[in-house]
Amino acid sequence: MSGIVVVYELDQPAADAQRHPRRVHAAPAAPGRSDAAGPRTLCGKDTFAMEKAGPAPSGEPWYPAEYASLVCPDCDDVMET
Repeated sequence: MSGIVVVYELDQPAADAQRHPRRVHAAPAAPGRSDAAGPRTLCGKDTFAMEKAGPAPSGEPWYPAEYASLVCPDCDDVMET
């Protein structure tokens, strides 16, 4: 699948703490832009407050390997089909 951007749903940290990914999602690229996510992830969540990780790697897996345990199962299902 081409035109996919990986985005991070971030946790809500305590004051002055660094935010970490809570869930990794896949989103279609914005029209005409391969470097920006469209408005919704493949599972239907709003990408507005999510952090862009970058284009999905070609091949398997579509997400950064270090975040395998945080992958959204719904996005993963869509990516596998």
